[in-house]
Amino acid sequence: MSDAVKRARVEISGKEISFETGKLAKQATGAVVVQAGETMVLCTAVIGNLRDADFLPLTVDVEERMYAAGRIPGSFFKREGRAGEKATLTARMIDRPIRPLFPKGWRYETQLVAMPLSVDHINPYDILAINGASAALQLSGAPVAAAVGAVRIGKVDGNFVVNPNEEDLLDGSDLDLIVAGTAEGITMVEAGANEIPEAEILDALDIAHDAIKRLCAAQVELRSQAGKPTIEFEAPGVHEDLYRQVVASHGAALDAATQIEDKLERQNASDEVKAEIVERYAGDPENDGYAEARAHAQRAADKLEKSLIRERIAVKKIRPDGRRADEIRKIDIEVGVTPRTHGSALFTRGQTQVLSTVALGTTREEMRLDTLGLETAKRYFHHYNFPPFSVGEAGRLVGPKRRDIGHGALAERALVPMIPSQDDFPYTIRVVSDVLESNGSSSMASVCGSSLSLMDAGVPLAKPVAGIAMGLIKEGEDYIVLTDIAGVEDHLGDMDFKVAGTSDGITALQMDIKIIGVSFEIMRDALAQAREARQFILGKMQAVIDAPRGELSRYAPGISTIKIDPEKIGLLIGKGGETIRALQEEFESQIDVNDEGQVLVYASNRELGDALIDRIRSMTKEVAIGDEYTGKVVKTTTFGAFVELAKGTDGLLHISNVAPGRRIATVEEVLNKGDELSVRVVEVDRERGRIGLRLADDPEIAGKTIEEIAAIGAGSGNGGGERRERGERGGRDRNRGERGDRGDRGDRGGRGGRVRDSDPDRG
Repeated sequence: MSDAVKRARVEISGKEISFETGKLAKQATGAVVVQAGETMVLCTAVIGNLRDADFLPLTVDVEERMYAAGRIPGSFFKREGRAGEKATLTARMIDRPIRPLFPKGWRYETQLVAMPLSVDHINPYDILAINGASAALQLSGAPVAAAVGAVRIGKVDGNFVVNPNEEDLLDGSDLDLIVAGTAEGITMVEAGANEIPEAEILDALDIAHDAIKRLCAAQVELRSQAGKPTIEFEAPGVHEDLYRQVVASHGAALDAATQIEDKLERQNASDEVKAEIVERYAGDPENDGYAEARAHAQRAADKLEKSLIRERIAVKKIRPDGRRADEIRKIDIEVGVTPRTHGSALFTRGQTQVLSTVALGTTREEMRLDTLGLETAKRYFHHYNFPPFSVGEAGRLVGPKRRDIGHGALAERALVPMIPSQDDFPYTIRVVSDVLESNGSSSMASVCGSSLSLMDAGVPLAKPVAGIAMGLIKEGEDYIVLTDIAGVEDHLGDMDFKVAGTSDGITALQMDIKIIGVSFEIMRDALAQAREARQFILGKMQAVIDAPRGELSRYAPGISTIKIDPEKIGLLIGKGGETIRALQEEFESQIDVNDEGQVLVYASNRELGDALIDRIRSMTKEVAIGDEYTGKVVKTTTFGAFVELAKGTDGLLHISNVAPGRRIATVEEVLNKGDELSVRVVEVDRERGRIGLRLADDPEIAGKTIEEIAAIGAGSGNGGGERRERGERGGRDRNRGERGDRGDRGDRGGRGGRVRDSDPDRG
């Protein structure tokens, strides 16, 4: 190891995590390669120029490289494009615990980039990326308050596991809990769970924080070896004399404005008072020092607004809209709002309104995932949209933003444990939540709306799911937990803690805080208060729709199922997929078949679906004596006519039976290729692969039992041998041939069909 290369190591749950700097990306302000097993992530931090901005100029990017998992990107250009959902969600998880640690007024452009270099599909890269980004920032000299560590907690076979293997998460974990924090407390939580009780969540958080402390210590050790000097920075403050003047001149007016219950009226009234403050104390715009004076006046006005609202909540227990700490805003619910969608619900809570709609599709419409993870597809997905009109603004509509992707993923996680299996409900399910009006907690309104719309669509949810957002105002040792936070309480508060679940437990969590950390006492109170709120909301939902509808929308694709012998799958598909495509076109349907022989038929109406099922059943059933078929003559010979009973299966109608009651010299006197006729099976010789037929209206077999027909067939001697190119006698069950090439499956890209062993003129 070069003298310039420095390392720090820590063992977490029996696995070593290493932090290395000094080898890669040395021109970055701080660069770290963090590694566990064979998963490596390069994380960099760059401190740029000072910006004239009134916000923290921090950007976080995760750049997935498909080569890390030995893959080539699936796009047309075969290179990575814009960040996918996994990369976006990981970037958000890096940003959220780090952003509150910057000093107020930090205006240096700061960028964190995480780039997975190697992925072993045992150690997920997202946890390493959070730790590595914090370590790079520690090395950069940025004056952040503390290092951030992160771990994942799973629950496998009833036991909590720190940083479980990726395969265990997909196959058998009831909990996927990502926790980030400092040595002092937890700052970020992201979780999906299968109805985990609140007490167990707290236990998992406690276990996580022990590991986080050790990860933070390793980062501090690395900084002591290779960190740059801390950048000196003095945050712009508020002049105390100016602040006292603003309180005296406009305190009463701003206090009254911030107590208006309606969101837009309160914002407008508060903005007017703050504009008066700036106009009065900034001075003449023509003066040289106007910009600085204006900034001071603006900071004083903002501080006064924040102080008034926080003090009113924490001390006087009065919220901006007059509610109690544990009171939920008025809830209105309507289902079946949009008649042509497969399910819909309008969920309104106060001034937050979400329209959730459901679209059901076939299993072929599942979402394909081209990521660095093991998961390759999903059949349930949720999309969240937040148009600017929802908050009374005009803005560009340029597709989903990072926040939209994050909120959609949270609502999706909340519902996943309750979604029926594909065997029970063989549909692809898409839910879209459009926020029509927002004043806080739109993501949790999306959870409620999604649950309602799924039940309205007839999706057999195991249980309904509801969500609630909790807030916090903390002043010294005193704090108050708020239920169902509004926008201003989120903006000026210390915590946004979203909790979703059923009546029996939690299914999703997301927590962000703006202080160094929260105690377990606060989280315990927040979870308990959230549970009461969740039960209340579930009661409101069940009063409108208490169970999934018994029938799907008439506009949803109809579905029928049939189980066939797996050996007959090639027959159903046909050579190059020709048979299955022809069936889909004839019956205006879609057919999916898996390797176990389960056939799913999606039809535009029930009649077509039933007819297609009957056709598939007749094609794939074993031919038996007494069965009646309407078949087509596919070949005539000197000794009889071959009749196609089903795709791939022919039977022989002997010349002596072509015209019962009279003798004919040639078959062509009565029948020609392409003629349709009704026949009955009188002989099946499976060992020799031959099938003997009689006309269905042949007087000799009319009204006979199966046993009598079998005796007639056995005694006639007309079944013949296997049909060959040389014209020997016999019908043939072509299903007995070898199965086709499994790689030739036409549209399905898999199992192949059998090729007819026949004369060239058969076509």
